[in-house]
Amino acid sequence: MPSWKLTVRHGSDVSHQSFEELGEAVAAMRERALGIRAEGPAEAVAALREFGPGDQVRARLELAGGGRLRKQAAGVDVRGDGTFMPFRGRVRRVELDPTEYDTPFDVVRETLGG
Repeated sequence: MPSWKLTVRHGSDVSHQSFEELGEAVAAMRERALGIRAEGPAEAVAALREFGPGDQVRARLELAGGGRLRKQAAGVDVRGDGTFMPFRGRVRRVELDPTEYDTPFDVVRETLGG
């Protein structure tokens, strides 16, 4: 039975992948996030106010698993300007500070593995 599920929401597309190991799941999440960022920056959007590329979430990649009853969840938002913002939680998402880590994906790995 897979321990980790990666959900990728990119525009209107939603995909799921299952993994046995956390490291394998984080590596797949990193690869997908880098691929999405390589598509280039998002255009600004005007809807009641101006939303610049940095204000938009282009894709959300979430890993969930690690427990039978209470699964942990953490992931990365790919912003329209190409930056990554790590988070934890599902319903109540909390942004994580990646400054003490080499990459935002290291924060996700530590959050889920710790």
